[in-house]
Amino acid sequence: MKINSRPFRISVIKLGWLIFLLGALSACTNGLALPQPPQATPAAPYLPPTRVIPSPTPLPPPTSTPAERLPLAPPPCTDQLTFIDDLTIPDGSVVSPGQALDKRWQVENSGACNWDERYRLRLIAGSSLGSPSEQALYPARSGAVVDIQILFTAPEEAGAYRSAWQAYGPTGEPFGDQIFIDIVVAGP
Repeated sequence: MKINSRPFRISVIKLGWLIFLLGALSACTNGLALPQPPQATPAAPYLPPTRVIPSPTPLPPPTSTPAERLPLAPPPCTDQLTFIDDLTIPDGSVVSPGQALDKRWQVENSGACNWDERYRLRLIAGSSLGSPSEQALYPARSGAVVDIQILFTAPEEAGAYRSAWQAYGPTGEPFGDQIFIDIVVAGP
């Protein structure tokens, strides 16, 4: 078997040239200083930033006494009652002698105070028409519209009768619109 020597020689020649070039290159670089990678500097320990707290500014001396600096109590609320409508027994109604009367008024608590058990309704003029002369005022929050009811009994004698009532607050002061019943008792 015959080996083709020509391709082998070309390969050997190429290999020879390659070795020669590598040797020449290594000889050239012996006298040259190749760049070295930068050396790492030892790192300083990490210190987080320090928060600077400003020194407090001194307060000016007080110009008032401690009693004057106390918080103020809320201003007192105002009481008010506004008449809206007669719900039963319109003014001037003719009734029978001795008739039981269920009078109702629609009113609004138009003041800033809430009405509670301390609020009263009192007779201020005319006959009580058989009803107690002082009664509890219907409890109501400020702004509420409510019905007030009083049970009366018509007198036995014929004639015109009027019973006027007024709301009173916890301190005994009257307030708001007056409410009343105005009837005519029929004769025989």
